[in-house]
Amino acid sequence: MKEVPMNSIPAAAGHGPQLDERIPGQIRYIIGNEGCERFSFYGMRNILTVFLVSSLLMYLPEGDRERTAKDVFHTFVIGVYFFPLLGGWLADRFFGKYNTILWLSLVYCLGHACLAISESNRTGFYTGLALIALGSGGIKPCVAAFVGDQFDQRNKHRAKVVFDAFYWIINFGSFFASLLMPFFLRSYGASVAFGIPGALMFIATLIFWLGRRHYVLVPPAPPNPHSFLHVCRTALMAGTSGRVLALTGAAAVIVSFLLIPQFGFVIAACLALVAVIGFGGAGVWLQLDAVRGRHPDDAIAGVRSVLRVLVLFALVTPFWSLFDQKASTWILQANAMTRPEWFQPAQMQALNPLLVMLLIPFNNMVLYPALTRFGYETTALRRMTAGIAFSGLSWIAVGVMQVVLDGGTAFSIAWQVLPYALLTFGEVLVSATGLEFAYSQAPQAMKGVIMAFWSLSVTIGNLWVLVVNAGVQNATVIEFIRGSGFGLTAFQMFFFAAFAFVAALAFGLVARSYPVADHYRKI
Repeated sequence: MKEVPMNSIPAAAGHGPQLDERIPGQIRYIIGNEGCERFSFYGMRNILTVFLVSSLLMYLPEGDRERTAKDVFHTFVIGVYFFPLLGGWLADRFFGKYNTILWLSLVYCLGHACLAISESNRTGFYTGLALIALGSGGIKPCVAAFVGDQFDQRNKHRAKVVFDAFYWIINFGSFFASLLMPFFLRSYGASVAFGIPGALMFIATLIFWLGRRHYVLVPPAPPNPHSFLHVCRTALMAGTSGRVLALTGAAAVIVSFLLIPQFGFVIAACLALVAVIGFGGAGVWLQLDAVRGRHPDDAIAGVRSVLRVLVLFALVTPFWSLFDQKASTWILQANAMTRPEWFQPAQMQALNPLLVMLLIPFNNMVLYPALTRFGYETTALRRMTAGIAFSGLSWIAVGVMQVVLDGGTAFSIAWQVLPYALLTFGEVLVSATGLEFAYSQAPQAMKGVIMAFWSLSVTIGNLWVLVVNAGVQNATVIEFIRGSGFGLTAFQMFFFAAFAFVAALAFGLVARSYPVADHYRKI
């Protein structure tokens, strides 16, 4: 296992710094690992809501099971996408990406084992979910950044192909997991249905370990007085406006935690995190020029680059609010639709990864070239803007379906193909594009951290779901919804659609003036 310092990858012998068309051979280990890991994750995730409603939450009154299952599911997803902050920090500052991925993968395996043996034990099951959130979330920013580390300026143009392949294999694993795990849950019980993903996670860890002698390993950054956090702290203390915003953020944190009796700890903690990032980031931005001379210009530019990206990430959060509810709200809607006896509502989720595997090559080989011929450049930010809007269209479709169901007319689950198609097209435009975009915008010393912030946007997206679910328990809100003429679920669906359309408009406006950077590793 050889560590290769930054900027020390030699050019091909005798050819100087010419472009190298080859994709690094070690990528196959990372892709194989990712395929098995994604089968593992989506295998358990896509049956989680069904298992909670039909088994673990049977002690609750029937009317409370679906709402509680949604809360548990989205709390779990919040954890999965919060822990990238920890994983990115550990990788960038202490252990490097390889060691962080390997060690947290073992924690991940332990979490699956807890699920398999705790089908009737709530404490054991929730412990397993917590360990999976830590393991899966902790490795998330590291794996994507680790892929990027295998490239330099000679072959960076091949990175888009690999990131697309990376996203394709994620969905390959997700497709078979979504198709098979509901069947195993129904036919063989929870121990088998949760045990199979655990076995796949162990295989994923083994495949990753087998490539240990072939990876390019960028070592963790040494203690740096000009790191992101050090520059931010100096900026906040450099002037009155920075300190005022920092104190305002601190006050918002206190207010957030006062909401625990009303919303619970998870919502309060996430709102506090939003306050810290929002007010703290604004304070740093206003004071960055004041710290010139105390920090080098490249460190200040790096912090400004990260803060610019965070504005875009914040506007992506509504997309994740809509996207992740396909594994909760959409499954619960599918339960009320007519379907063959052998078909389980959770199996509809297999449609999402199947469409992704078809849409990625279609977009790259047909759609994007066609748009280019017509004079329209499909930049990353334009694709992401359109993707957020398409997610809103998908929720208009499910909202209309819910109105029909609320009216007492049952119809085939096959109608959900339309919203799945719209949402998946949006996903390809947002998620596959955003993964590469996030890596390219990060200065080298901040790769893991900025990828963690990309994942954190999913946490905040799921936070909005919990906030809305809690808000509609309020008597005044319930009365307002009744007056709208819609049922509770349909009203929420149209609300989330509007949320996405507003976010798409704001994202597009901000993107028009965003200065795109190029932070791939030098030769």
